[in-house]
Amino acid sequence: MFRKLSPIFAVFAAFILTAQAASAATYGVDPVHSQVQFSVDHLVVFKVSGTFDEYEGEIEADASGKTLKSAKASIKVASIDTREAKRDDHLRSADFFDAANHPIMTFVSRKVEGSGDDITVFGDLTIRGTTREVALKGRFRGANTDPWGNVRAGFSASTVINRHDYGLNWNKALETGGFVVGDDVTITLEIQGVLKKT
Repeated sequence: MFRKLSPIFAVFAAFILTAQAASAATYGVDPVHSQVQFSVDHLVVFKVSGTFDEYEGEIEADASGKTLKSAKASIKVASIDTREAKRDDHLRSADFFDAANHPIMTFVSRKVEGSGDDITVFGDLTIRGTTREVALKGRFRGANTDPWGNVRAGFSASTVINRHDYGLNWNKALETGGFVVGDDVTITLEIQGVLKKT
């Protein structure tokens, strides 16, 4: 009995896989309408925030299921901007990102869980030649067609990393206690992707 039904299940499984593949599409990250931001404690009682302004990436997403299938990105470290030129130069130096020897940081997803407003993207984040797994918590904001006929999808995500895990160790102690730079860095992503035409 089960042997007779197995071909039916095989056809059904193939149909499901085909439907899933058809529903997923690839979106190229639009840097003009996206933001890669970070913030870290400064002098204990303040926060410094900044952005990386040059990057590219792709997201495979299922708009109907409101979820992601995969994501990857590369970010030019030298494009860091904290609105203070001397600080940015210091961050590019060997004390922090060492942009001369490690000009690109990357993220490549391994798996994605959830959908809609509760998505977790697990993947490998590489900074300064060191790779660690991180979990980006976020949401699929939806998809729309712009006035020029381009299909766009929006994604939001954030995570917290310890900068020492990536060799960004520079610091100075304060006379009043604590250090100039905090350990934990909050990364926030607001991503707009444009559907790639086949």
